[in-house]
Amino acid sequence: MSRILLLGGTSEAGALAHALAGAGRDAVYSYAGAVAQPRPQPLPTRIGGFGGAGGMAAWCRDHGIGAIVDATHPFAARISANAHDAAARLGLPLLALERPAWQAQPGDRWTEVPDMAAAARSLQGDRVFLAIGRNELAAFCGCPQHFLLRLADAPAAPPLPGADVIVARGPFRLADDLTLMRAQGIDCVVSKNSGGEGAHAKIEAARILGLPVVMVARPVLPARPTARTVDQAMAWLDVHAPAHDRGV
Repeated sequence: MSRILLLGGTSEAGALAHALAGAGRDAVYSYAGAVAQPRPQPLPTRIGGFGGAGGMAAWCRDHGIGAIVDATHPFAARISANAHDAAARLGLPLLALERPAWQAQPGDRWTEVPDMAAAARSLQGDRVFLAIGRNELAAFCGCPQHFLLRLADAPAAPPLPGADVIVARGPFRLADDLTLMRAQGIDCVVSKNSGGEGAHAKIEAARILGLPVVMVARPVLPARPTARTVDQAMAWLDVHAPAHDRGV
């Protein structure tokens, strides 16, 4: 039986973990450790980095990994690059379980930008909902706008000088995000194009309120086989990491 390394942290990864556990597959779920209290999973779980591509390759070799599924966040570019490199070093099959990017709909007022530096140059209004997590806030230091941040964990120190912080975890509801943006007097929303449903409410709310959205494009990742659904991922694993030896 091929052991599977599932690089997770997304709702899609959680759904695949349940499918793997239900099928009795030998798999390990890996969290990067970015969240203080990650959701429990139905698979053996490890938390923390590997120490780069070389460390991931060594861990996979030492733990008998036969395939890697990258179901990390679409903006986890370093982890995805390390997974691609580690799989290549060991000759392991690699699959990305990747949610489709959001597409602008009628009524959306998007400014699409390639990175956070460009996003910081594209802000509109005085009160900005900066819905991008905590890792790339430095690009907005020195901007004259007043920011509202929504973070999964309470920060130990102010992550952006003068910003207001709300601690909450998705999925978020449209009604709640409408109430939040109205109460906070939001003029503009900054978002990563993460795709999926869990964080889409803010995009819908901005459309309803007629607010501009600065949409940051996904990073360019190495080419790899991609599945859009859990069923597609399970079918790929049946071929490339079968549960039982096929014999000769």
